[in-house]
Formats: sequence, structure tokens, C-alpha cells
Amino acid sequence: MDTMSSGEIVKRTLSFANPERVARSCGVSDFVFGRYAPSDRATPWRGIGNGRWEHIDEWGNTWARLDATSKGEVVKGVLNDLSDMDRYDLPDYSRAEAYRAVREARAKAPDKWLVGELPGFAFGIGRKLRKLENYLLDLMLDRERIHVLHDRIDDLLVKMIRCYAGAGVDCVMIWEDWGTQDQLMLDPLEWRREFRPRFEKLCSVAHEGGVQVFMHSCGQIRAIVPDLIQSGIDALQFDQPELHGIDALASYQERNEITFWCPVDIQKTLQVRNEGAIRAKAREMLDKLWKGRGGFIAGHYTDEASIGLDPRWQEHDTDEFIRLGIRSRYSEASKGLIE
Repeated sequence: MDTMSSGEIVKRTLSFANPERVARSCGVSDFVFGRYAPSDRATPWRGIGNGRWEHIDEWGNTWARLDATSKGEVVKGVLNDLSDMDRYDLPDYSRAEAYRAVREARAKAPDKWLVGELPGFAFGIGRKLRKLENYLLDLMLDRERIHVLHDRIDDLLVKMIRCYAGAGVDCVMIWEDWGTQDQLMLDPLEWRREFRPRFEKLCSVAHEGGVQVFMHSCGQIRAIVPDLIQSGIDALQFDQPELHGIDALASYQERNEITFWCPVDIQKTLQVRNEGAIRAKAREMLDKLWKGRGGFIAGHYTDEASIGLDPRWQEHDTDEFIRLGIRSRYSEASKGLIE
């Protein structure tokens, strides 16, 4: 039986301070999530025929999907042209009332680690407002105006982070996909020029408020992982850790206290549908990334339907994470898990 609360286990995980067990979002999760109330622009998903679904998000962007479960994608950004931003009002998330559900989540689960969900940083929001292909062209051809748009987004996010801190969250988290299966979407030099200073600023605002910063990204983003760590990201959530390599992730921890939050890889391992391989990979992640001292959160992929995966396959890594992710089973002498 745990003697540490979930919140304490996650806190010790992030500081590499020997939590009594591995922090986890699989099984009985150590996490609860709270989200601001979206603006009144948002509409629910609705079927429009031929298996297609659409909705409008809180920013005014139109989304579509071809099933009833996936997150879909933006098919029409609210800004047809960058000049439209002169007449466009970003949502106002500076009102404390928008965070009522977050405060309620804190009150209901005082011992859990409370995650405040952000809509992204400048890239994640801007690419939707303009639709991705237009946005990438803007970055190359209209740097002055895209910079102004990013500044406006950053101002909104500063207010959001401070409101989240006031509502009692332990961290804020962004879901911002920066990579394809092969490489970063942008030249790393462009990322460092336009985006790294923004990451540094927003992480600093969060840390000043006593709040950690977590980030999810899909794709191969190895080129900027050191930059993200140096910018102040406290935990990186990867659903495809094999794109980076477990040894590569472990090497980052040799120089920095960076925590990785991952399930067993959703493409290269879970899709093999082999219990032995899944359990072996879970043990490898514990042995190389957690080591009984922190730095790893055992994850769970929540949208199995969209990747055609029977939920029973994730039961194997969950069992392995819970069974072996106990500090008393970790041998300091051998630097490995005791079977």
C-alpha cells in the first residue's frame, strides 16, 4: 500500500527524488485533468452524412473526422488571411470563472496531481487558425505578421497560466505535434529563432507561479529535445518513444532531470500484439528511464480504437509497470530491477 500520495509520487518523480513506486497514468492513475471552459464559439461534433463529422472549436476553426472517436483535423482555419487577425478577437481566458471546473477538480482530488490543459503554445494554436499548410508558408513568407500573431497568442497564454496557477494546478500541459515520422516539421534553426524564446518565456511564467510544464508531441523531434529541456519543459509525453530510442531518451537524463511520460510504443511494440515483447519493453523502460529514482511516468494510450488495437494488449504493459515499478524491487547494487 502506498504511503506517498499520488501528488507526492509525481513530484518526487520530476525531481528524481526516489518515489516509492513509478508514477503512472495506467491502472489507477496518479493524474486528474482540469480544463478551462471553452469560448461560446465552440460547437459539439455532429454527423453531416457519409460517415463524416464536423465541429467548430473555441477559436472558430472548423474540424472534420471520418469516425466517431478520433480527434480529427482542422479543415478550415478561422483566419483566411493573416490580415484577418486585425479584425479577429482571440478568446478571453483571463476570467477566473472560466476555471471553475479546475478548482472543482482540485477540491475533489486533493491528493492527485492536477494537470491544467492548455490549447497549445503559439505553433499549436497558430497552425489551426491558419490551417497547417497556410501557416507553414506564413512562417517563411510573412514573418513580421506571423510574429505579431504569435505575440498575441503568448499574451493570452500568460494570462491562462496564471489563472491555472490560481486555480491550484500542479502543472500545465500542451499537446503540440512538431514532427513527422521522420523529422521536425521546421528547420531546427527556425524553431530556435521564432519558438524557443516563447517556450522559455511561458515556462518561466509557469515556474514563477509554482507550476510545472508538461508537453506532448507526436513525431520525430529529436533535433529540438535538448532545446525543450533547456527552455524549461519538465516532462515530455511521447506515445512513440521508439522514434527516439529508449537509450537516446536515457542519455538526455544523464545531463538533465527530464521526465519522460510514455506508454509502450503504440506503433512499433503494441501493434506487434505479442505479450512477451510488450512486457519486455515495459521492463526496459523501467530499467533505463526510471531506475527506481524517478524520471519516468508509465503511460497509457487512451484512443485504442483509432489505432485498431484491442485494449487487452495494453493490459500487459500496465501489469508489468505496476508489478515491477516499485522502489523496493529496484537493486542499487545491480542498477536493475529484481525479477
